[in-house]
Amino acid sequence: MYERRITRRTALRLGGAGLATATLGGCKAFDQLADPANPLRRYMERANRLTMAAQRGLLDRDALAQEFQWFDIRQPQRPNGVTNPQDAEYVTHVASGFSDYRLSVSGLVQRPQILSLAELQSMPTRRQITRHDCVEGWSCIAQWTGVPLSAVLERAGLRPGARFILLRCFDTIERSLSGGIKYYETIDMVDAMHPQTILAFGMNGSALPVPNGAPLRLRVERQLGYKMAKYIRAIEVVDSFAGIGRGRGGYWEDRGYEWYAGI
Repeated sequence: MYERRITRRTALRLGGAGLATATLGGCKAFDQLADPANPLRRYMERANRLTMAAQRGLLDRDALAQEFQWFDIRQPQRPNGVTNPQDAEYVTHVASGFSDYRLSVSGLVQRPQILSLAELQSMPTRRQITRHDCVEGWSCIAQWTGVPLSAVLERAGLRPGARFILLRCFDTIERSLSGGIKYYETIDMVDAMHPQTILAFGMNGSALPVPNGAPLRLRVERQLGYKMAKYIRAIEVVDSFAGIGRGRGGYWEDRGYEWYAGI
């Protein structure tokens, strides 16, 4: 549908972008990349910065990822990551059909928000049929329905210094004797304000299923799937992610993945 799709992907290939993404593709052979002092990691981070510079420098910041037609949806959307969180708060929300769910929007905003699912659904809605590309090598096409993240941010009003969106999630992805680590992810304002970046509450004409991230998940269509946080409970607008987790911008990024996963 969009001719820019070829230009975008071709530009990334010419820029060597595929190398960094493939190398950090979640394979346990590259677990050592979680070590910030690892020379290979430093090399890949430089490649990642080149990838981001190539995409941001050569392409319109509002260039759209390819959108498809309904008949292109040939299989159910494959869930990724955690598919059935057992965190007590989340289980309670599932049991109530998310009637008591509230999304908080805080941080560097003028008007902090507490939004119910019904309020989010009443805001301007976008539907898009796009392809989900997983770092593991598979992809699926699905229709996503949701509110543009830009509309939520405009409602809250950004304060000076706002640079990143931090998404905090319900699902505990790592457990230990001292507690657990819930999933977290960040994107910058370029991706946050992109017209295809939505907080999705619907999939393929129905409510978003639990395995796919109900009640709310991020769709940031120009990046790989691990950037698209599921089970979102809160959004914080921040000026830096250096003090969050291990300081690399997300749960998987703190364990060796790229922060910028553009495709």
